[in-house]
Amino acid sequence: MKTILITGATSGIGEALANHAASRGYQVIACGRNQEKLDKLAKHQNIQPLQFDVTDEQATQSALADVRFDIAVLNAGTCEYVDLPVFEPDMFRRVLEVNFFGIINCVSALLPNCQAGNQLVIIDSMARLFPFTRSQAYGASKAAVHYFTQSMKIDLKSKGVIVQSVSPGFVETPLTDKNDFEMPMKITAQEAAESLLKGIIKQQSNIYFPTVFGLILRTLHRLPGRLQVWLSSKLQ
Repeated sequence: MKTILITGATSGIGEALANHAASRGYQVIACGRNQEKLDKLAKHQNIQPLQFDVTDEQATQSALADVRFDIAVLNAGTCEYVDLPVFEPDMFRRVLEVNFFGIINCVSALLPNCQAGNQLVIIDSMARLFPFTRSQAYGASKAAVHYFTQSMKIDLKSKGVIVQSVSPGFVETPLTDKNDFEMPMKITAQEAAESLLKGIIKQQSNIYFPTVFGLILRTLHRLPGRLQVWLSSKLQ
């Protein structure tokens, strides 16, 4: 059975995917910072823990240098919101360090071992599709991730490496548990993991879940910018 490497595997979608994939017979390399959670995951015979911080370039290179995989799901992420009039450049740096540069560090470490048929599955967010209030840092980081992913599809195509973009909507995780606003069509982490694995197996270029929410946001994304801003302001 194939080997699937998952970053951010100690909570949320990553943890659910690690357990779901392992139950389906995949050999899972579960990556994260929390050793206690990794040890818990490792009780499953198909899960191998790998502890490191994706924001640490040297630690990431060292941890992933000799890893062989069929599928790599780059999922580690964080979220912080802007609360005007407070505006903190350091907060933007924190979010980008995890959400964007964490992926860059992982790709840099994994590329030397990438072979034809390998899959790079990179998680962004539907937040990149619409100008949500307070989401300047999170949305910008995920938009950067999506552009990076789309560009990598082009440059890795000749090598036979399959690059997949994943844009989740609202998923019940420790991150979204902190949100103080309504989250339409929110799904469980288990439902997200099932949808994600199906998309990986089908080698879908762009994966969206939940499906209906994805259709709605992609439709809104096609509207003129001024109309998007007006609609978003009405949702506050």
